Amino acid sequence: MAVDCGVFVDWSQMGDVSRDTAPGKIDYKDLKELKQHARSGQWAKNHSQRSAVYQQLLKALPCRTVTPDAAVYRDIVGNSNSKRNPSAYPLPEFVDGTAVPCYCLKAESVGSVHAVLSCIAGQFPDISHCPSLPAVTALLLHWSADEAQCFESVSRMLACNEPGCRLLDQTFLAYQSACMTFGDLVHKYCPAAHKLMVATATDVLEVYSDWQRWVLGDLPFSFAARVMDVYLVEGYKVLYRVALAILKFYRKQRTAAGLALTKQDSAAVRSDIQAFVQNIGKSVTPDKLLEKAFSIRLFSRKEITLLQLANEKSLQQKGITVKQKRQNVQLAVNADNFSSEIVSAKEIRDIWSWIPERFALCQPQLLFTTSTHGCSLNRFYSHCEGYEPTLMLIRTTDGEVCGAFLSTDWEEWKRGGNKLSFFGTGECFLFRMKPEMERYEWVVIKHPELTGANDNGAPQSLEKPATDPSHLSPFLSARHFNLNSRNTSMFMAGNVDSIIIGGGEGNALYIDSELNHGRTERCLTFDNPPLCAESFQIALLEVWGFKDAMAS
Repeated sequence: MAVDCGVFVDWSQMGDVSRDTAPGKIDYKDLKELKQHARSGQWAKNHSQRSAVYQQLLKALPCRTVTPDAAVYRDIVGNSNSKRNPSAYPLPEFVDGTAVPCYCLKAESVGSVHAVLSCIAGQFPDISHCPSLPAVTALLLHWSADEAQCFESVSRMLACNEPGCRLLDQTFLAYQSACMTFGDLVHKYCPAAHKLMVATATDVLEVYSDWQRWVLGDLPFSFAARVMDVYLVEGYKVLYRVALAILKFYRKQRTAAGLALTKQDSAAVRSDIQAFVQNIGKSVTPDKLLEKAFSIRLFSRKEITLLQLANEKSLQQKGITVKQKRQNVQLAVNADNFSSEIVSAKEIRDIWSWIPERFALCQPQLLFTTSTHGCSLNRFYSHCEGYEPTLMLIRTTDGEVCGAFLSTDWEEWKRGGNKLSFFGTGECFLFRMKPEMERYEWVVIKHPELTGANDNGAPQSLEKPATDPSHLSPFLSARHFNLNSRNTSMFMAGNVDSIIIGGGEGNALYIDSELNHGRTERCLTFDNPPLCAESFQIALLEVWGFKDAMAS
């Protein structure tokens, strides 16, 4: 390139990355080839090539008509590649105290990052929360000829206006809902890691709230640069993939080390993960990290967007707005307000950690218990209808405890008259508490091929949702998928004689009209073992609803 795009770089830290050789391929017409080169690290060895590719990618972003460019920066700040004093350019409040990562930059280049961020704050007054921006800016400075070009690159990422193609969260509402969405994805795709988090951290969401910082901030430069390659090509979903891969590797290392599963303050778990990420090069290569990230069979970007929207809506219902500053969002059960005759406060916290994040915002509310309301299915319906979702807990006369999270209002049973007809969504799950806690999810989550999925793990065709898409999540009701077998969508059913949860060659739970006798078998919907003795007597049954989560 005619200009030096490495003026801010401390080349003594850059290993075998070339700054002098002629760059390789820069212009890509074939998207498949572009993705392949991004994922395989084609640009990792040549600084000039990576810079040229990035400029092409950033210029191709669809942006708002009026997007600040390099000329705006030069008019406001001037343009200097000499040492700037960081204290002259305080970091904007919207970075929430996040420091600028060094990323193999010269010591004096940190001041340039401060200057770019300061100008961004003036040109984008609507940004209220964006803690990832210092890391993104520091990375892009690597491949910029000057501060003004870096400013223009960051501006284009912020101003990208293609629907469903945002690159950076810019409000606390978007950031917090992304944290909740990450928690939902961990539930589904990293169950072993999630189980470890539940066992060790007092507040799992507090740990997951760091997920973006793991990827943009804590990863060493050689890893972060490879992530940036695919991030600029494939978008925001890449960040989720890499963070999930990090959590999988963290769990593997911790298990291999044989560390005891003892509860710790969440801050200690966060620090432990941060230390692992910062030193990830001791155990994992960038190639291995990306290989793991892209081996996770996520649902489509469209469906993740729907889940993000659903989480945003739940936060708005709790009073979280776009403009407000950061505030604590409580997703843990308040033990002072929880009293069950079946499970302890600790056990309900563990169960709560499995519940979709948008519902876990709400506190549990006892709707029905046989000890107070009697053993009547009619009374069960009258107390539980109108609430969505619900949590059912069962204790048998033998002292066994099991239950189910049920995503849909029980009132739906009336649509079938007295004929048993199944309803519900793939967010339903079963669990048992003893001898050890175990959750059984919809079988399609672990076997997406049952939806007639393509190679990317997304349904081949999604019917147009019958309801407002902001109410939906990736784990939709059966009608949204091309299911190979109806048996895999038998979530919940009821009539005047019984209620059933899970179907197909057996029922996961069958409970009679007097809420007295039950049966449990393996079923195709959840691929579960019997949850307790196959034929059991109910000693106590409770149903819990979700305050502020009544169906709208």
